[in-house]
Amino acid sequence: MSEALRAAIIGTGFMGTVHAQAVRATGNEVVGFVGTSAESAQAVADRFPGAAAATSLAQMLRHGVDVVHICAPNDVHAIYAEEAINAGLHVICEKPLATSVDDATRLTRDARARDLVTGVPFVYWFYPMVREIRSRVEANADDRLWLLHGSYLQDWLADPAASNWRVDPKRGGASRTFGDIGVHWCDLMEFVTGQRITRLTARTANAFQRHGGETANLTEDGAVVLFETDQGALGSLVVSQASAGRRNRLWFSFDGPGSAYSFDQEHPEQAWIGGPAQSTVVDRAPVPGSSTTRPFALPAGHPQGYQHCFNDFVADTYSAIRGAARAGRPEFVDGLRAAIITSAVMESVETQSWVDVPTLDDTLSHTRSLAAQR
Repeated sequence: MSEALRAAIIGTGFMGTVHAQAVRATGNEVVGFVGTSAESAQAVADRFPGAAAATSLAQMLRHGVDVVHICAPNDVHAIYAEEAINAGLHVICEKPLATSVDDATRLTRDARARDLVTGVPFVYWFYPMVREIRSRVEANADDRLWLLHGSYLQDWLADPAASNWRVDPKRGGASRTFGDIGVHWCDLMEFVTGQRITRLTARTANAFQRHGGETANLTEDGAVVLFETDQGALGSLVVSQASAGRRNRLWFSFDGPGSAYSFDQEHPEQAWIGGPAQSTVVDRAPVPGSSTTRPFALPAGHPQGYQHCFNDFVADTYSAIRGAARAGRPEFVDGLRAAIITSAVMESVETQSWVDVPTLDDTLSHTRSLAAQR
């Protein structure tokens, strides 16, 4: 059995505990938690026997750390990621990787230069039925997917009194709803279809006046995005965090003239496959034939949920740290892609126009050119 890797968790909220549970579920060690106060760090450390508490990453590193998980508010992601990279540590960072494209690009480049393993938890990749649809799309490449549409709807801010740090752009970034959940949908679309968004136009709106920190309604409750891809497809996305009764409904339909594929994250055990003669609902168990789904599937009758997907993500990332990487693992480069698309959405909202979306290669090359000029 491989020696357990030692993880430090930065952040003491819900996501920090999700990461910690995944680390332990995969047979690795939670060294401790870094919090904004000794009290907050100790409170969560007490829930994981043997875990230490600290108020800085430097303090936590004295306990011996192999990989750092960044689960703190968005405005400090880049700060902690840079500190971990400079210490030569592997890094898993919650999205957004950074609240600016420049910072996300720099982190991606610096981690690559040091040959560090990175991860960004786009964990919807790890639902077996998502992998099943991706496999079918790849096997049926001649049937061009020409219409890519869907939504990601939540209701946790469907109350004018509801608030947290994400509402404040100083902490959460310029975009709240798209930057928080819209990027998940766009990332999943690009992962499943292999297509890349090249142009988009977007509009945002608010359900009501909301206050966060010293600001009011400077981040959006919802957005609508129309986009085009590098393979000539047309797409649309609706996102909201103020839609009553929608707990966490990520839904997509990717349509071709011969086949269409639909998935609903709130019902992850099934996928809908449309065809001209008949349409079918495919159940996860027994797994319907694609070997790509099997590493992630539980036994029949055991529903797979969010935490299990997170465990699989951590297991794959830690395997890569040990030198046994497997294809289909979200990394910093995927976090950079999300930052690029978010920036384009916000530019479109500001200019009320269509905006070109740079490729990853163009973004990385442009940053290298600027660095050479300094």
